[in-house]
Amino acid sequence: MIEVSNLVKTYTLTKQQKKELQTTAGSINAVNNVSFNCTPGRVFSLLGPNGAGKTTTLRMIATILKPTSGNVRVSGYSVVDEPDQVRKSIGFLTGSTNLYERLTPEEIVKYFADLHGISKADFKNRKEELFDRLGINEFAKKRIGQMSTGMKQKVSIARSMIHDPSVVIFDEPTSGLDVITASSIIDLIKQCKQENKTVIFSSHIMSEVDLLCDDLAIIAKGNLVFSGSMDDYRAQSEGKSLTETFIDVVNANQIINA
Repeated sequence: MIEVSNLVKTYTLTKQQKKELQTTAGSINAVNNVSFNCTPGRVFSLLGPNGAGKTTTLRMIATILKPTSGNVRVSGYSVVDEPDQVRKSIGFLTGSTNLYERLTPEEIVKYFADLHGISKADFKNRKEELFDRLGINEFAKKRIGQMSTGMKQKVSIARSMIHDPSVVIFDEPTSGLDVITASSIIDLIKQCKQENKTVIFSSHIMSEVDLLCDDLAIIAKGNLVFSGSMDDYRAQSEGKSLTETFIDVVNANQIINA
């Protein structure tokens, strides 16, 4: 379970940033009073144009960034007061994969298993399951520096999931990947739902949202402009495509806040 309550992230602006944004304000809210809930067994999608505040929100949920105000509770734990407990229950995957290039997939995944205090027996079983599901065995002993982007993303998934988290965060997980690799990640998200995990993901690919999503929220300029079920969103589309509806919702917010 993820409970986001009145979440705010404020950044101080430099002179150059003020000039670029054409503002005299000393700060800006990258995320402004955002609230929503993600429940187990349902896939929640966080949408928004570039710079809307999606990744900032996901990073606050994952305890990578600290909120300026507001709070997030993950599996009952506060990201502000109990970040260590939150980290134990989440797996965080980003499209920007950074892995130590001299290690192999087995070595990297074992390292993260050790960080989580996983026993040898549990590690063996969990690693075999993930490596089989993601097709990592064929390059398990290859150095990361010799791998393709898709291979690295699969290793990053295994690294993020080795401790069997109850909450999984995917930040544009299929960005820049080939169709086959993207399909394996989509299958993993479906599997997480079947295992009653709490899943939240961001994506610019509306076909993925349509395929996977049960609930969604749209952020524009840091503000929450839509929150509801996928059925609510489809009802609002009035015969338009999901992409056209998304554009309408975002543009309407920009006009209101112009």
